Amino acid sequence: MNGPVPRALTEAEFERARRALMRRDKRLGVLIKRVGRCRLPDSRGHDPFAGLVRVILSQQLSGKAADTIYGRVVALAGGLASLTPPTLRAIEVTALRGAGVSGPKAKYLHDLADRALDGRLDLHALDGHPDEEVIAAITSVKGMGQWSAEMFLMFRLNRPDIFPVGDLGIVRGMQNLCGMRRPPSPRTMMKLAEPWRPYRSVAAWYLWRIHE
Repeated sequence: MNGPVPRALTEAEFERARRALMRRDKRLGVLIKRVGRCRLPDSRGHDPFAGLVRVILSQQLSGKAADTIYGRVVALAGGLASLTPPTLRAIEVTALRGAGVSGPKAKYLHDLADRALDGRLDLHALDGHPDEEVIAAITSVKGMGQWSAEMFLMFRLNRPDIFPVGDLGIVRGMQNLCGMRRPPSPRTMMKLAEPWRPYRSVAAWYLWRIHE
Protein backbone atom coordinates (compact mmCIF):
# COMPACT_ATOMS: atom_id res chain seq x y z
CA MET A 1 0.00 0.00 0.00
CA ASN A 2 1.45 3.35 -1.03
CA GLY A 3 1.13 6.53 1.01
CA PRO A 4 -0.94 7.35 4.07
CA VAL A 5 -4.68 6.73 4.23
CA PRO A 6 -6.49 10.06 4.75
CA ARG A 7 -9.00 9.88 7.57
CA ALA A 8 -12.62 10.54 6.67
CA LEU A 9 -13.81 13.87 7.99
CA THR A 10 -16.03 13.71 11.04
CA GLU A 11 -18.84 16.20 11.70
CA ALA A 12 -16.56 18.12 14.09
CA GLU A 13 -13.75 18.18 11.54
CA PHE A 14 -16.12 19.51 8.88
CA GLU A 15 -16.83 22.43 11.19
CA ARG A 16 -13.10 22.92 11.76
CA ALA A 17 -12.55 22.88 8.00
CA ARG A 18 -15.30 25.44 7.47
CA ARG A 19 -13.73 27.85 9.96
CA ALA A 20 -10.25 27.37 8.49
CA LEU A 21 -11.45 28.08 4.95
CA MET A 22 -13.29 31.22 6.08
CA ARG A 23 -10.07 32.54 7.64
CA ARG A 24 -7.91 31.76 4.64
CA ASP A 25 -10.13 33.10 1.85
CA LYS A 26 -12.48 36.03 2.39
CA ARG A 27 -14.38 35.40 -0.86
CA LEU A 28 -14.94 31.78 0.02
CA GLY A 29 -15.87 32.87 3.54
CA VAL A 30 -18.75 34.99 2.23
CA LEU A 31 -20.04 32.00 0.26
CA ILE A 32 -19.72 29.68 3.26
CA LYS A 33 -21.68 32.08 5.48
CA ARG A 34 -24.44 32.32 2.90
CA VAL A 35 -24.75 28.56 2.30
CA GLY A 36 -24.34 27.35 5.88
CA ARG A 37 -23.47 23.84 7.01
CA CYS A 38 -21.55 21.57 4.63
CA ARG A 39 -23.70 18.53 3.90
CA LEU A 40 -20.98 16.24 2.56
CA PRO A 41 -21.13 13.99 5.65
CA ASP A 42 -24.82 13.28 4.95
CA SER A 43 -23.77 10.84 2.21
CA ARG A 44 -21.32 8.86 4.33
CA GLY A 45 -23.71 6.08 5.37
CA HIS A 46 -24.94 5.34 1.86
CA ASP A 47 -24.21 1.95 0.32
CA PRO A 48 -21.03 2.23 -1.80
CA PHE A 49 -22.38 0.05 -4.62
CA ALA A 50 -25.54 2.13 -4.95
CA GLY A 51 -23.34 5.21 -4.78
CA LEU A 52 -21.29 4.09 -7.78
CA VAL A 53 -24.46 3.25 -9.71
CA ARG A 54 -25.54 6.85 -9.15
CA VAL A 55 -22.11 8.14 -10.21
CA ILE A 56 -22.32 6.24 -13.51
CA LEU A 57 -25.83 7.50 -14.17
CA SER A 58 -24.82 11.08 -13.33
CA GLN A 59 -22.15 11.28 -16.03
CA GLN A 60 -22.89 14.11 -18.50
CA LEU A 61 -26.40 14.67 -17.12
CA SER A 62 -28.02 17.37 -15.02
CA GLY A 63 -28.68 16.45 -11.40
CA LYS A 64 -32.44 16.32 -11.97
CA ALA A 65 -32.20 14.02 -15.00
CA ALA A 66 -29.72 11.74 -13.22
CA ASP A 67 -31.97 11.53 -10.15
CA THR A 68 -34.96 10.56 -12.32
CA ILE A 69 -33.10 7.76 -14.09
CA TYR A 70 -31.52 6.55 -10.86
CA GLY A 71 -34.98 6.32 -9.32
CA ARG A 72 -36.15 4.19 -12.23
CA VAL A 73 -33.16 1.85 -11.89
CA VAL A 74 -33.80 1.53 -8.14
CA ALA A 75 -37.42 0.65 -8.96
CA LEU A 76 -36.28 -2.01 -11.45
CA ALA A 77 -34.13 -3.53 -8.70
CA GLY A 78 -37.11 -3.66 -6.34
CA GLY A 79 -36.04 -0.81 -4.07
CA LEU A 80 -32.82 0.71 -2.77
CA ALA A 81 -32.14 -2.16 -0.37
CA SER A 82 -32.32 -4.55 -3.33
CA LEU A 83 -29.89 -2.59 -5.52
CA THR A 84 -27.11 -5.15 -5.14
CA PRO A 85 -24.58 -6.55 -7.64
CA PRO A 86 -26.55 -9.76 -8.41
CA THR A 87 -29.84 -7.88 -8.76
CA LEU A 88 -28.38 -5.23 -11.05
CA ARG A 89 -26.58 -7.85 -13.15
CA ALA A 90 -29.88 -9.67 -13.66
CA ILE A 91 -31.59 -6.58 -15.12
CA GLU A 92 -31.52 -6.86 -18.90
CA VAL A 93 -29.94 -4.10 -20.98
CA THR A 94 -33.29 -3.57 -22.71
CA ALA A 95 -34.94 -2.90 -19.34
CA LEU A 96 -32.20 -0.45 -18.39
CA ARG A 97 -32.57 1.29 -21.74
CA GLY A 98 -36.30 1.53 -21.10
CA ALA A 99 -35.53 3.32 -17.84
CA GLY A 100 -33.55 5.94 -19.75
CA VAL A 101 -30.07 4.47 -19.31
CA SER A 102 -27.91 4.83 -22.42
CA GLY A 103 -26.49 1.73 -24.08
CA PRO A 104 -22.90 2.40 -22.97
CA LYS A 105 -23.96 3.17 -19.39
CA ALA A 106 -25.97 -0.06 -19.23
CA LYS A 107 -22.76 -1.93 -20.09
CA TYR A 108 -20.85 0.07 -17.47
CA LEU A 109 -23.42 -0.89 -14.82
CA HIS A 110 -23.09 -4.58 -15.71
CA ASP A 111 -19.28 -4.35 -15.60
CA LEU A 112 -19.52 -2.74 -12.17
CA ALA A 113 -21.79 -5.55 -10.99
CA ASP A 114 -19.49 -8.21 -12.45
CA ARG A 115 -16.42 -6.80 -10.71
CA ALA A 116 -18.25 -6.56 -7.39
CA LEU A 117 -19.55 -10.12 -7.75
CA ASP A 118 -16.23 -11.80 -8.60
CA GLY A 119 -14.21 -9.84 -6.03
CA ARG A 120 -12.13 -7.73 -8.39
CA LEU A 121 -13.70 -4.67 -6.77
CA ASP A 122 -14.16 -4.81 -3.00
CA LEU A 123 -15.91 -1.52 -2.31
CA HIS A 124 -16.11 -1.99 1.44
CA ALA A 125 -12.33 -2.46 1.67
CA LEU A 126 -11.54 0.83 -0.03
CA ASP A 127 -11.93 2.72 3.26
CA GLY A 128 -8.51 1.41 4.20
CA HIS A 129 -6.70 2.49 1.03
CA PRO A 130 -5.05 5.81 0.12
CA ASP A 131 -6.69 8.09 -2.43
CA GLU A 132 -4.45 6.96 -5.30
CA GLU A 133 -5.34 3.29 -4.81
CA VAL A 134 -9.05 4.08 -4.57
CA ILE A 135 -8.82 5.99 -7.85
CA ALA A 136 -7.05 3.04 -9.49
CA ALA A 137 -9.73 0.62 -8.27
CA ILE A 138 -12.68 2.75 -9.39
CA THR A 139 -11.21 3.60 -12.79
CA SER A 140 -10.75 -0.12 -13.50
CA VAL A 141 -14.53 -0.25 -14.08
CA LYS A 142 -15.57 0.43 -17.66
CA GLY A 143 -16.76 3.96 -18.17
CA MET A 144 -15.44 5.25 -14.86
CA GLY A 145 -12.68 7.84 -15.01
CA GLN A 146 -10.98 10.31 -12.71
CA TRP A 147 -14.19 12.28 -12.08
CA SER A 148 -16.12 9.18 -11.04
CA ALA A 149 -13.37 8.16 -8.62
CA GLU A 150 -13.22 11.66 -7.16
CA MET A 151 -16.99 11.68 -6.57
CA PHE A 152 -16.67 8.36 -4.71
CA LEU A 153 -13.80 9.70 -2.61
CA MET A 154 -15.72 12.83 -1.70
CA PHE A 155 -19.26 11.60 -1.21
CA ARG A 156 -18.79 8.02 -0.02
CA LEU A 157 -15.43 8.08 1.77
CA ASN A 158 -15.57 11.75 2.84
CA ARG A 159 -11.90 12.20 2.00
CA PRO A 160 -10.86 15.74 2.98
CA ASP A 161 -8.62 16.97 0.18
CA ILE A 162 -10.15 16.08 -3.19
CA PHE A 163 -10.48 18.84 -5.80
CA PRO A 164 -12.12 17.72 -9.08
CA VAL A 165 -10.80 20.29 -11.56
CA GLY A 166 -12.54 18.46 -14.43
CA ASP A 167 -16.01 19.04 -12.99
CA LEU A 168 -17.92 21.76 -14.86
CA GLY A 169 -19.71 22.92 -11.71
CA ILE A 170 -16.39 23.40 -9.92
CA VAL A 171 -14.93 25.25 -12.92
CA ARG A 172 -17.92 27.60 -13.06
CA GLY A 173 -17.88 28.03 -9.30
CA MET A 174 -14.21 29.01 -9.31
CA GLN A 175 -14.80 31.38 -12.23
CA ASN A 176 -17.67 33.05 -10.38
CA LEU A 177 -15.88 33.19 -7.02
CA CYS A 178 -12.80 34.85 -8.52
CA GLY A 179 -14.66 37.10 -10.98
CA MET A 180 -12.94 35.65 -14.04
CA ARG A 181 -14.09 36.44 -17.57
CA ARG A 182 -13.11 33.00 -18.85
CA PRO A 183 -13.23 29.54 -17.27
CA PRO A 184 -9.94 28.86 -15.46
CA SER A 185 -7.59 26.11 -16.60
CA PRO A 186 -6.97 23.10 -14.35
CA ARG A 187 -3.50 24.46 -13.58
CA THR A 188 -4.92 27.83 -12.52
CA MET A 189 -7.57 26.14 -10.40
CA MET A 190 -5.01 24.02 -8.59
CA LYS A 191 -2.91 27.09 -7.87
CA LEU A 192 -5.88 29.09 -6.56
CA ALA A 193 -7.02 26.16 -4.41
CA GLU A 194 -3.61 25.64 -2.80
CA PRO A 195 -4.49 27.72 0.32
CA TRP A 196 -7.53 25.50 0.86
CA ARG A 197 -5.43 22.41 1.62
CA PRO A 198 -6.08 20.04 3.37
CA TYR A 199 -9.81 20.82 3.05
CA ARG A 200 -10.29 21.18 -0.69
CA SER A 201 -13.19 18.70 -0.68
CA VAL A 202 -15.13 21.06 1.57
CA ALA A 203 -14.21 24.08 -0.57
CA ALA A 204 -15.34 22.18 -3.68
CA TRP A 205 -18.69 21.41 -2.09
CA TYR A 206 -19.26 25.12 -1.48
CA LEU A 207 -18.23 25.99 -5.05
CA TRP A 208 -21.01 23.69 -6.28
CA ARG A 209 -23.47 25.72 -4.21
CA ILE A 210 -22.42 29.10 -5.59
CA HIS A 211 -25.28 29.32 -8.11
CA GLU A 212 -28.02 28.29 -5.68
